Amino acid sequence: MDFRMMAFDSPLFSVLQHLHDAGDDSDKSVSCPSRTYARDAKAMAATAADVKESPNSYAFIVDMPGVKSGDIKVQVEDDNVVVISGERKREEEKEGAKYVRMERRVGKFMRKFALPENANTDKISAVCQDGVLTVTVEKLPPPEPKKPKTIEVKIA
Repeated sequence: MDFRMMAFDSPLFSVLQHLHDAGDDSDKSVSCPSRTYARDAKAMAATAADVKESPNSYAFIVDMPGVKSGDIKVQVEDDNVVVISGERKREEEKEGAKYVRMERRVGKFMRKFALPENANTDKISAVCQDGVLTVTVEKLPPPEPKKPKTIEVKIA
């Protein structure tokens, strides 16, 4: 089955197509993406974010409606990558009630952002208010220009 033939042309469906095609091969190649890779790709494709730069900081803004702050993790990997991850859980179904339609996403989500060199990874804050997570990374101050060094000229 070719997902592209059905007008699905996104990174997620490309990964799914690759996994589907790899399942048809009798020998499993090493280059086949793992389930973890496919899960992470799906989680990243489903999490939209805005990135803003101001004179003193960078802000990463992610909509998180219905997600409790305890279900959100903000981490720094390799000293230059901010990782925002978590899980939106499905509500407990009450007896006698059933879903007629489900459109809201549930499950794990994740985004990774490479930080520029002037980001201060020691000064990161995260605030979740009204279902919007804002992760702020302060910038390092610009380096001071080097003053020219004066060398005394001696008479020989």
